[in-house]
Amino acid sequence: MLAKLHTFSLLGIDAVPVEVEVDISVRAAPKIILVGLPEAAVRESTHRVERALVNSGFQRPQDRVVINLAPAELPKQAASFDLSISLGMLVGTGQLISDRLTDYAVIGELSLEGKMRPVKGALSMAIAAKRCGFKGLVLPSGNAHEAAVVEQLDVIPVDSLTEAVAFFAGSLTIDPTPSRMLDLFEEYSQYEEDFSDVRGQEVAKRAVVIAAAGSHNLLMLGPPGSGKTMLAKRIPSIMPTLSPHESIETTQIYSALGRLTAGSPLLAKRPFRSPHHTISDAGLVGGGSTPVPGEISMAHHGVLFLDELPEFNRRTLEVMRQPLEDRVVTISRALASTTFPADFMLVAALNPCPCGFRTDPRRTCHCTPPQIERYMGKISGPLLDRIDIHIEVPATEYKELASRKPGTSSAEMREQVLLARKAQAERFNSNGHSLYNASLSSRQVREYCPLDRTCQTIMKTSVEVMGLSARAYDKILRVSRTIADLDASDTIQSHHLQEAINYRILDRNLWN
Repeated sequence: MLAKLHTFSLLGIDAVPVEVEVDISVRAAPKIILVGLPEAAVRESTHRVERALVNSGFQRPQDRVVINLAPAELPKQAASFDLSISLGMLVGTGQLISDRLTDYAVIGELSLEGKMRPVKGALSMAIAAKRCGFKGLVLPSGNAHEAAVVEQLDVIPVDSLTEAVAFFAGSLTIDPTPSRMLDLFEEYSQYEEDFSDVRGQEVAKRAVVIAAAGSHNLLMLGPPGSGKTMLAKRIPSIMPTLSPHESIETTQIYSALGRLTAGSPLLAKRPFRSPHHTISDAGLVGGGSTPVPGEISMAHHGVLFLDELPEFNRRTLEVMRQPLEDRVVTISRALASTTFPADFMLVAALNPCPCGFRTDPRRTCHCTPPQIERYMGKISGPLLDRIDIHIEVPATEYKELASRKPGTSSAEMREQVLLARKAQAERFNSNGHSLYNASLSSRQVREYCPLDRTCQTIMKTSVEVMGLSARAYDKILRVSRTIADLDASDTIQSHHLQEAINYRILDRNLWN
């Protein structure tokens, strides 16, 4: 007897529909044959399934069983096929009769006693189930709230193989898990960090506001202990709240990697990723024989913070150049290529020299010019060119440390950011263009960032004196547009442009 069920397999962060065909035919000795490019975890599922069936009170097939996972050319990974294979065996042996198999897709890993275990990528599979027109998705209870984010899809949670069989047989009614997206946003969207904790550094906070308002990349240079890391960690707290679409996109990445924390089925806060400087190329941008997302994709719609930038391997930093421009990263292999989203805000911090005290008037720097040159030379010009704002974060003075007056808070800074983002949304959404200034194309820069005669004179002088590239020229105009938005100005004024140019002087002084 032949049984057919529907399930899904992860390919990158997306789910691909898979049809599970189970054929049972009479043979002297029982044997299970699994075909359809199964990887090791899938091949081993036959042993789990056999014991799960027996320990749940069902009879294991005593004949020849051929299990086909179609399409045959797609490699199948993970243990999420256990439940569909088990149900197929029960249908094939006549132990389960159901008219629901065509309406519901099935995913889930089984323990030897027949209990359900959560699987990776449940959100992606729920999205695919809705796209394929299924009425619902049967899955482990541990994945139910994650999958229930997808509306107009019945998410049926089960705790065991026995429950799944009873549901498909019609002897057990299981209510679909309700979507709690609004409740999850209210519960998990609060930030503990606040910019009021940072003493002084008001100039740096101004630069941070500009960077967050236009999603510009930011580089901070200063001595150890000046507050660079504190500033970076608090940037997500002043960025706009994740929209439902952005949240689902980001959660999908974490779900596919199995990185969602228990009790938090949806990312309601913007991600903040801070990888160690020993990270590999594949760890940063993604990779592997079967491509998986890296840190830049995990920072999607959030912040990627690279502390001690010169300590990173230069080649590792260089592989970020293309994703910084395209906002996606493509991992190519011999058989296929996979594209992951990588729309993040880069924030980098570094010391001015190996000892860190080159710019600190209170400390003596003992680094020689060749040492400083080698240290700063680890960061290439093309990478610096892709960072919009460069600022110096000086050591904090004692009177600011001892002051009881709180600094500018995240709420105050966020209010400014939201006003600028609102102006950008009104400007771009009507034409279907970008959502923020940092992602303007060269054509859009010419359209939305016109300069009057005075500004053109200032810009011409800056290009000639500072030797700016065409990319740096566009970056300055984008930052100028953001500063004008913060000022509620429809046009770029000369003081907006001059402030933006000042944010490009640091690299010309330190790297020349």
